[in-house]
Amino acid sequence: MSEEPRTINGDAVPDPAGAPPSGGSVAGFDGRPETQEPPQSPLPQAAEEAPETPVTGAELGLALPDDPHEARAILLRELAEARQEAGEHLETMQRIAADFDNFRRRVQRDQVENVERASQRVIESLLPTLDSLDAALVYDATTPGEARLLDGMRSTHDQLIETLARVGFEPIPTAGEVFDPKVHEAVSGPAEEGEGELLIDNELRRGYVMHGRVIRPSLVTVTHA
Repeated sequence: MSEEPRTINGDAVPDPAGAPPSGGSVAGFDGRPETQEPPQSPLPQAAEEAPETPVTGAELGLALPDDPHEARAILLRELAEARQEAGEHLETMQRIAADFDNFRRRVQRDQVENVERASQRVIESLLPTLDSLDAALVYDATTPGEARLLDGMRSTHDQLIETLARVGFEPIPTAGEVFDPKVHEAVSGPAEEGEGELLIDNELRRGYVMHGRVIRPSLVTVTHA
């Protein structure tokens, strides 16, 4: 005889050891019916990449035989020749780049030297004016008017030297300096023989240098230290 389902207050209670009664809902632990989640849609599959089309020998400009071993040998030989040619081109480009860099430096150096030579020619044309000012400034003023005139000439001389110093022009020091034949020209030596270094005794004409290059040596007299 079949066992009738148990009821509580008229509701069917499922058997713990058996399946739930037909038409009923499965109750959860809190007594409320459990709801089934809808099935999730599968993730979209990534589009498969199209396979790359192999490069043919015709596209490379090569007539490859049907035998794969022979074709492989030809391709390896062509690759080796291409690498060697690429290396030769690279060496040529590096040599050209080095030559161009040397040419650029030489042009810049020539430009600087041309500017210095042009400036030197202008300054050399001013040397007689500087000599006249130097000769006038050693004059001793005897009247207030001459003193004012000498002050104006000295100020003009100082301004001119200061302006020329901005382009690397400067006088050669002489008073009390050791005689240096590179920048000094002695017109007379010591009156008596002696030992020791030669010192500049008197400056007869001022000399000048520009950027370390002697424009005109100083005319001096020397004596022993």
